[in-house]
Amino acid sequence: MPSHHPGADAIGRRTLLTAGAGAALALALPAGTAKASSPNRPFGRFGSPAARLTERTLYVHPGGLGDHTTVQAAVTAANGTGWTLVLAAGTYRETVTVSSARTEMTWIGASGDARDVVVVYANAAGTPRPEGGTYGTSGSATTTVQADGFTAQGVTFANDFLRTDLPGNPGTQAVALKVQGDRSAFFHCRFLGHQDTLYADSMSLSAFARQYFAHCYVEGDVDFVFGRATAVFAHCHFRTLARTDLPGAPYGFVFAPSTAGAGPYGFLASRCRITSEAPDGFYKLARPWVPSSDPTARPSLVVRESVLGPGIDAVAPYANMRDAYPWQAQRFAEYRNTGPGATITVPENRPQLTAAGAASATPEAYLGDWTPEPVGPAGRGSRSRWRG
Repeated sequence: MPSHHPGADAIGRRTLLTAGAGAALALALPAGTAKASSPNRPFGRFGSPAARLTERTLYVHPGGLGDHTTVQAAVTAANGTGWTLVLAAGTYRETVTVSSARTEMTWIGASGDARDVVVVYANAAGTPRPEGGTYGTSGSATTTVQADGFTAQGVTFANDFLRTDLPGNPGTQAVALKVQGDRSAFFHCRFLGHQDTLYADSMSLSAFARQYFAHCYVEGDVDFVFGRATAVFAHCHFRTLARTDLPGAPYGFVFAPSTAGAGPYGFLASRCRITSEAPDGFYKLARPWVPSSDPTARPSLVVRESVLGPGIDAVAPYANMRDAYPWQAQRFAEYRNTGPGATITVPENRPQLTAAGAASATPEAYLGDWTPEPVGPAGRGSRSRWRG
């Protein structure tokens, strides 16, 4: 994604991996979810290497009490389909890639609290590669998931790159998670970063990958939820960050979809909320991303029945990324939102769905024949089915 501003930003998120505002804003846990596992039971109710959940379950523990000490080592060992990784509490400072061959993989945060299990690294688009060149936006991702059928529950995906790490460098895009697979689901997870935190993508321009995020927390500043996937966000909390490198508004944009023109659905945020550390009105709700790789893209975003805090510019909530692709020509709409950031003062700046249009803008319509299921005590799909 294009950089919003080349200046340095002294506000960081590294400390929030262990404490601070991000931790204080953690998600409410589902009823009955265990707290942090005891030292004697680092994998909680999800078994152990001596008592495996299933024969295709691997245990990851940074101190050596599992099968592997890093997430990538466990992913590499889980060759094939249908593996479950149980991650003990800890900070896993590494990059991880789940290849397309490792389908139907599940990651479970053992404690049930995403604050306890953090997968984090600090590459940015402008970070030099050891072999030469830079990582670019896609290469900056801490975690990349290419496989279909991936599920994660109770895990934090983070990129703690700070603009001050590369002063004056415009390559400040720093992805926490790039997810490309179809039927990818995330329950009670956190996504922490600044610019381009969550990249909801697909494996090709012609693929319409379906992704589902339920009761998740996402924070950032510039285009921090972006990509061309068909992505549903249900009961999620989006948090816009303060900045010290900019003299005034806008500080950034929550959504930047790049939906293919032939794609019937883009991003849907249903019953979510947006809060902010920044002054009132300093953030836009969205801007369309028409990438050079797909100039026929027609970005799509629906935000419905959500609470938009005062950080969102209610008068002009949308902006252009490039004037050649005005937001008015894209597929942006809202429905029954509330809060100061949802106040309709200039109607032409706030396109609204009709009741008939809202009836087809639902999680069920976006996800089709796929019903995501959270992870229960006996593994994925053993709890009650989701509700959109």
